[in-house]
Amino acid sequence: MEKKLQELLSRLGEVETALGNPDVHSDKKRYKELSQDHSYLSELKEAYEQFQKSQKELGDNQVLIKEEKDPEFAAVIQEDIERLEKDVAVLQSKLESLLVPPDPNDHANVIMELRAGTGGDEAAIFVGNCVRMYRLFSDKMGWKYETLALTVSEAGGYKEYVISLSGKNVHRYLQYEAGTHRVQRVPVTETQGRVHTSAITVAVLMEPGEDEKIEIDPSDLKIDTYRAQGAGGQHVNTTDSAVRITHIPTGVVVYCQEERSQHKNKEKALRVLAAKLAEEKRRQEAEQRASLRSSQVGTGDRSERIRTYNYAQNRVTDHRINLTLYKLDQIMEGDLKEVTESLIRYFYQEKLHA
Repeated sequence: MEKKLQELLSRLGEVETALGNPDVHSDKKRYKELSQDHSYLSELKEAYEQFQKSQKELGDNQVLIKEEKDPEFAAVIQEDIERLEKDVAVLQSKLESLLVPPDPNDHANVIMELRAGTGGDEAAIFVGNCVRMYRLFSDKMGWKYETLALTVSEAGGYKEYVISLSGKNVHRYLQYEAGTHRVQRVPVTETQGRVHTSAITVAVLMEPGEDEKIEIDPSDLKIDTYRAQGAGGQHVNTTDSAVRITHIPTGVVVYCQEERSQHKNKEKALRVLAAKLAEEKRRQEAEQRASLRSSQVGTGDRSERIRTYNYAQNRVTDHRINLTLYKLDQIMEGDLKEVTESLIRYFYQEKLHA
């Protein structure tokens, strides 16, 4: 790790010199690449300096406690050692994640589709729980999010929820959330206290960027308008503002009813459609370039059970990397970074092996 860090950090000066060149500012693409490199290397440098500082403090305290004769002061030093050990572990984990090279798609906007699967009402309620979890995670990461479409469940939660997220490293951290998420708990509707197992599916779509134009022929679209509907009188319009778009060549259907304006709903629905068509195009290109197995590394097949949330044990298990954490309560409050960073490291190694 040390060798890799030194190699990367030696580039920081070169990047800063290049950014100081006036000619670079006229080349938007080059300037953007250098700016992203500078941001990444600066973050790496800061994390490495914090890691070194905590390591040194830990070493000094470990020497100090061996020489300390006063039991009370020794207890204070021991507390400090325990705190620093945790800090060093967290900073090392952060450095390992940062050492996964940046990808051009790291900052790409993401559209997430969460759908209730097996479990009926309980699955719909868990969709609502997960939407809240991802929103809280977004707040911690400084991202922006916007609801694109939803279907409310009468028992609470959502049968389906489509949300767009944007910000620094949003695709890097969320790309491996795609798949089947299973929840084990006693539903509020259960009178005999039995644990039920329900499931939801999550799809993660990368919105096409400036360099990836997705041309949609208007003649390929079948557009229907209808009156927005919702439970308990919510999201109900008296006009036909909701929009459903069918892409005839592929059969892909998208919809939106969140806005009161039909025009805005159509705009949002077309964004989801473009993301779906771009995802399919990428998948086909990846299959042409490599074997099916290689192209599927890290895509998170939606039919695959990727994670279990067990409420009785306060446990989250990610089955792909055999990661088990007994802090479900914190994770549902948006504390997802330990899980997502572990996935980033794992799938990077998988790609290297492939």
